Amino acid sequence: MTQRLNYTQHAPELFKKYADVSAQLLKSTVDANIRSLVEVRASQMNGCAFCLDMHVKQARIHGEGELRLHHVAIWRESPHFEPRERAALAWTEVLTRIPEHGVPDEIYERVRAHFSEKELTDLTFLIMTINAWNRVNVAFQTVPGSMDKAFGLDKANLE
Repeated sequence: MTQRLNYTQHAPELFKKYADVSAQLLKSTVDANIRSLVEVRASQMNGCAFCLDMHVKQARIHGEGELRLHHVAIWRESPHFEPRERAALAWTEVLTRIPEHGVPDEIYERVRAHFSEKELTDLTFLIMTINAWNRVNVAFQTVPGSMDKAFGLDKANLE
């Protein structure tokens, strides 16, 4: 795959502001494990090779298990996720591919049972953000691994 263009060079101010939003989310109420699962799942659903590669490496650096990462795509059937993680993954999926008639009450109530209003708001902003990153990187075919050194992802020791 060849990158179509480097959007960071053509819109550096927008890129910086959006990167600042992502940095702010690191300080949110969403814990690192759930953040990793959400970023991986949305990236899988959106077919974003760059983001999936990046977030798998970040998750491994932060101690996420290899088997759990393999099971994110089959989280409903996997025994490796807690109810709170399942709720976050369900919320990720419904917000990544919003149904024609909106978010079903059943999914909202299930997620709400596991997250406070503040946590759910932060989780929603995280999902919005990863979906936007997925879209820009899919559109311009950002090459997976091309920013590993800059983001410190070479420490993941994944080849």
